[in-house]
Amino acid sequence: MGKAKKTVLQGVTEAHYIESLGNYADAEAKERTITSKIDVEVNKIKQKYADELQRLADKKQAHFEVVMTYCSENKDMLFSKKRSMETPHGVVGFRFGTPKLKTLKGFTWAAVLEVAKKLMPDYVRTVNEPAKDRLLADADKPEVAELLPQIGVYVDNDETFYIKTPETKAAEIV
Repeated sequence: MGKAKKTVLQGVTEAHYIESLGNYADAEAKERTITSKIDVEVNKIKQKYADELQRLADKKQAHFEVVMTYCSENKDMLFSKKRSMETPHGVVGFRFGTPKLKTLKGFTWAAVLEVAKKLMPDYVRTVNEPAKDRLLADADKPEVAELLPQIGVYVDNDETFYIKTPETKAAEIV
């Protein structure tokens, strides 16, 4: 399926503009009303099943604890060859999380950095990057503005058209 082409309008009259703005506002108000009705109905359904869902979640958690404890206490016997085991009710097992570094007792990351600078300098990062926040904040200062093109940047500020309709109109429609 190809892309639909968007027609570029030109020469819109004031009467057509006013009519379209009114139609847009009406459609948006109806849309809000319908969305509100959907939210009310969805919330009623959620409330209807909330207690049962909570009981099931509690039941699952209690049984999860039992299964996990059994598997942990018998890990060597059950998982000697593989990290998971298929059962008639599903698969149970242990999986490794994402590896991460932690500091040894008595070390902070600042201390690690200092020692790594001496013993493992190839594993120490030095980050140089433009201070974009400062460049943007100071872009209106003449001494900064004249240098921006020389360093290869410019300040871009997109302009987006919008329509904001009154929310009170939703109650009047439908």
